[in-house]
Amino acid sequence: MSIGIWQIAIVVILVVLLFGRGKISSLMGDVAKGIKSFKKGMATDVNDDNEPKNISENNQDSKDKE
Repeated sequence: MSIGIWQIAIVVILVVLLFGRGKISSLMGDVAKGIKSFKKGMATDVNDDNEPKNISENNQDSKDKE
């Protein structure tokens, strides 16, 4: 049993009737914003990891605070 075009059409019609066009479009907009912010976060993480880190300076700073 494979899914036919009529079965897909019926499911799409039911979803539109239940949620309405406005709700579906706003939901898709929210999904797009989430994907964009995820990509932006991943891009900034990659740039931060490329910078060399000096571990000895961090240890001296923590000793000075105590």
